[in-house]
Amino acid sequence: MKKHLIFDLDGTLIDSAPSILSCFDLAFTSTGTPLKSPLDSNVIGPPLMETLRKLSGSENASLLNTLATAFKEHYDTSGYLQSVVFDGIPAMLQQLKAAGYHLYIATNKRFYPSGKIIAHLQWDAYFDGVYALDYFNPPLGKKAEMIGAIVDAQNLKREDCLYIGDRLEDGLSAEANRMDFVLVTWGYAEEASQVKPDWQRCERVEQLAAIVAAY
Repeated sequence: MKKHLIFDLDGTLIDSAPSILSCFDLAFTSTGTPLKSPLDSNVIGPPLMETLRKLSGSENASLLNTLATAFKEHYDTSGYLQSVVFDGIPAMLQQLKAAGYHLYIATNKRFYPSGKIIAHLQWDAYFDGVYALDYFNPPLGKKAEMIGAIVDAQNLKREDCLYIGDRLEDGLSAEANRMDFVLVTWGYAEEASQVKPDWQRCERVEQLAAIVAAY
């Protein structure tokens, strides 16, 4: 039986695409910066600076920092409030917590707005820890490193852990840590054709607790 469940956030527990895309649009228009890549769900998930480099087509540090500041100003004050919880998620989290699982979040979203979202949704009681790349000092570069750092910080055994996410990166990060993985398909899994055939898939939120219990 798995004891520790590590969840991705965007695309797994919440649909933050509308608010994130709106804040990216505001950041680019308010700074007069042209977009070099389309604003669609493909930009949801990677770290902020990585996405800004892609959207701007630039490596100019000054420009990227200006865009990042503008994005944060919009997202951290009001944009995060627009995050939408996928149907059935609160009941699922409550069911897993009541069953004795320890729940954690590992997200590429920055730690500050992640914490604000969890508090806004009143989910603090569900999670034993909320982690982001910039939670650690120095900040980590990849989600695979973050999952490993969570295991170390919480003194967990990898065989007791299950990572749950919606992206190819999530599955590869779990594999890099020799950890079992469940791919949920209600999020932003645009790389569906690339997923590993041995990854467990979950099509509906109400199925997840049973899939977890089967491990």
